[in-house]
Amino acid sequence: MTTKGGADCNILPNLNFETHHSGDAGIVDESGTKVKDFKPCSARYTDYTPCHDQKRAMTFPRHDMIYRERHCPPQEQKLKCLIPAPKGYVTPFSWPKSRDYVPFANAPYKALTVEKAIQNWIQYEGNVFRFPGGGTQFPQGADAYIDQLASVIPIANGTVRTALDTGCGVASWGAYLWKRNVITMSFAPRDNHEAQVQFALERGVPAIVGVLGSIKMPYPSKAFDMAHCSRCLIPWGSNDGKYMMEVDRVLRPGGFWVLSGPPINWRNNYKSWQRPKEDLEEEQRSIEEVAKLLCWEKISESGETAIWQKKLNPESCRATEDAPGVTYCSQDPDDVWYKNMEKCVTPTNSKAEDVEYKPFPERLYAIPPRIASGSIPGVSAEKYMEDNRQWKKHVNAYKRINRIIASGRYRNIMDMNAGFGGFAAALDSPKLWVMNVVPTLAENTLGVIYERGLIGIYHDWCEAFSTYPRTYDLIHANGLFSLYKDKCNFDDILLEMDRILRPEGAVILRDEVDVLMKVKNIVGAMRWDTKLMDHEDGPLVPEKILVAVKQYWVVGSNNSTSSR
Repeated sequence: MTTKGGADCNILPNLNFETHHSGDAGIVDESGTKVKDFKPCSARYTDYTPCHDQKRAMTFPRHDMIYRERHCPPQEQKLKCLIPAPKGYVTPFSWPKSRDYVPFANAPYKALTVEKAIQNWIQYEGNVFRFPGGGTQFPQGADAYIDQLASVIPIANGTVRTALDTGCGVASWGAYLWKRNVITMSFAPRDNHEAQVQFALERGVPAIVGVLGSIKMPYPSKAFDMAHCSRCLIPWGSNDGKYMMEVDRVLRPGGFWVLSGPPINWRNNYKSWQRPKEDLEEEQRSIEEVAKLLCWEKISESGETAIWQKKLNPESCRATEDAPGVTYCSQDPDDVWYKNMEKCVTPTNSKAEDVEYKPFPERLYAIPPRIASGSIPGVSAEKYMEDNRQWKKHVNAYKRINRIIASGRYRNIMDMNAGFGGFAAALDSPKLWVMNVVPTLAENTLGVIYERGLIGIYHDWCEAFSTYPRTYDLIHANGLFSLYKDKCNFDDILLEMDRILRPEGAVILRDEVDVLMKVKNIVGAMRWDTKLMDHEDGPLVPEKILVAVKQYWVVGSNNSTSSR
């Protein structure tokens, strides 16, 4: 485990970093004005999530969970300082130890250990939190629970690869699915369970701050092979089935929906749940009715867990186009950023062969259905294969620059402008995962990323990302600053990268040289050590690579340690 002693010297071999902190170096930003060193923010901001700020949330309406959705600060309220790490912060344990242990100093909150003690979520032991793998719905542990699901759902053979966990708690379900080669996108709101999503990311499990509320989820249609709710408190039966319809949008034909907890098997459980049986009966009836409307077939109900499967050709179960009670959505099902959730059924518009994916890992390099069917303008199978060849070459170059990329030192990785997911595919390893971000300004390729068996999210980098500070070990961005050149301030994007990057984490930026020079000037004021490098094909290529390491510093420390 790398601690305060300075970054691992293998990160950037043979670098002699000159200091960037003289303060009078005359650094110039993109507007031509001098950049002063960015100061640390005050200690109260160590866990600041700009678009999920508790105080701001309370000014929004409670219905439909609107107050728990993204509400970002206006430009004049954005912080222009560096978010400090808490005192005693250390680099997390390597996977798989991180699944079970998180250093207390990194997320010093004990509320969950008291509140969820009986449910075996999390325990405090000395200077670490231990995660026994329990959950409200799986007192025997997540492994036993997943075994139960796997007796019905084909988890073992690679058919089910991408999963969605709605209201995930500390993400033990996703944590334990990982060794079965299933990658889970988990989300939970920033709420009274302090730091659930922060714990998930500290454990090395993909998660974002999010909620099923009034806005569509930031994922494309037909993205997930399996969706899951275990006592997630989402009112599935209410709102005319709006939330189930939204899950249906992101669930691929043939995919599975798992619901554990109330109201499943209410006849045997209503007493222990302390809920009137009439309410529970009505709730289950509503859920069954919406499932039928969506052409989901219930394939199992055992104990408190029910499993539905979405038919491969959902249209076949509706007698006619205008089946009673079915309103089809008319909007593009992949255009979702800040769009209101609708009470309508997403038409599949696809032939069965479009949704029959190869099992993972074959799926990673097979031609994705959206490309094979010509759904992405101007992108042929050849162009896609060429993109993959390029990324294999780029990633090999990165491994020469930073020899520990594939070692397990970097577990949580982000690609800020992911394209077809070529970077993530070239890095694929059980030691790491990549959050593939498709900017809302870029070509909409996120559906392809999911078809490959990778995960990702839509995002606009003029705003803060839905995560806690210090949640990524390595951040990669290709062409991102060229994309946002006239759209928003580079310093806002870079300060956000600094917020979500761990101390001693690394950054790799690939872009045009003039853009990277502007970035390098701003970063000079940010406690990062940087080096500008030529493209792997030599100095005549105008595209360059900027590599950086964030220095280690914590609340109250004026100096920071860098690797020299």
